[in-house]
Amino acid sequence: MIASLPMYDRPETMAANDRLWQRVCAELGYGPDHLTRGGNVWDHWQSPDLILSQTCGYPYRARLHGTVTIVGTPVLDLPDCPPGHYYSVLVARAEDPRETPRDFAEARFAYNEALSQSGWAAPQTYAAAHGFTFSNPVQSGAHRESARAVAENRADIAALDALSWKMMQRHDPFAATLRVLARTKPSPTLPYICALGRDPAPIFEALQSAISGLSQDDRATLGITGLTRITAEAYLAQPNPPPPPPN
Repeated sequence: MIASLPMYDRPETMAANDRLWQRVCAELGYGPDHLTRGGNVWDHWQSPDLILSQTCGYPYRARLHGTVTIVGTPVLDLPDCPPGHYYSVLVARAEDPRETPRDFAEARFAYNEALSQSGWAAPQTYAAAHGFTFSNPVQSGAHRESARAVAENRADIAALDALSWKMMQRHDPFAATLRVLARTKPSPTLPYICALGRDPAPIFEALQSAISGLSQDDRATLGITGLTRITAEAYLAQPNPPPPPPN
């Protein structure tokens, strides 16, 4: 059996994620003793042995829809955002004189992955709505690395998952050298999933109970305040921008 929580798992959150999973496992009455870490997340997500993981909305609609089941959607501790939704922040160096994302249309745009809702799809949709495109993309491999690339002048602007950015502000000194230019429209938060054919209802109940049973400190560390249900159709309705050009 496989359980993994890879999307916001960094050294400062690992212990809280472990406690979350132990609570889920206790509520379910079955499951692996430990979260799976490392390896290929696509292998976790597509395994018939998957009990619980978390993916991104774009991988779900691009490749996983029809091969996994959505369990539920976390409610994140984000201001001015509907429950079960999140957004991207567009950040630049604090001393950069450019004022709007459109000023960075031809600048070095750091993104984590081509199938990232917050790192690629949301900012490109934002740009299209404002009459431009980010035309000089640079892949970083992770939100934290996108932000670091901007801070170290290896890129000029980056799109970051709002919760990842919140964690960076808390734990990464380089975040203090960046400023937020804008944020994208909210979209459904990264869904929890299980293997196709597995009943999601008891997993939802176990996860909901586990989140509510976490200490206030652990909920603050993970940025989770609850669990809700958002339909697969709502995830599939998000726009898919053209992919970045090959590096």
